[in-house]
Amino acid sequence: MTSKTRTTGTRRTTGTRTGLTRGRAAVTAALALALGLGVTAQASAGGPRTVSGKQYDSLTRIADFYGAYMDARVDPDNGGKLATALREYYIDPAYLKKLKDWENTHQEDGVLHAQNVPVSWTITDNGTADHSEAGVTLTWGEGPKTKLVVDMTRDTHRIIHIGTTGIGGK
Repeated sequence: MTSKTRTTGTRRTTGTRTGLTRGRAAVTAALALALGLGVTAQASAGGPRTVSGKQYDSLTRIADFYGAYMDARVDPDNGGKLATALREYYIDPAYLKKLKDWENTHQEDGVLHAQNVPVSWTITDNGTADHSEAGVTLTWGEGPKTKLVVDMTRDTHRIIHIGTTGIGGK
């Protein structure tokens, strides 16, 4: 049995394949071809995925916020209400006012620094002493990526800054 594990931030993806499964797939395909049956292939990610996080962990909270926020933004029915509620819950009230001012100036969503919603995201711990800092990489289809830095207080676990550099200038 072979196993593949990939860890990104606090997210962990694990896939396992066995020779028995590959053997069954080969026999099924051979039978279908021999009998003249059409075969439809489906791509597999190598097994079930696992996502994990930690309670009261800033990196987990930033990842939770970005995942839920992007889902809310693409929801055609209640996404606007949920996106607003998520912003109010995860973002410090004083910074939320600054974020809204930034949005009015730039005509973009201040959380994503864009008008659209990316197809995927990755959160990486940048580490700091007095607050948490995470790198957020937003992927837009096959091409470009946007890299942001998100700062969060360690005590209230509220976002206090989103930008291309962190509070400390990273």
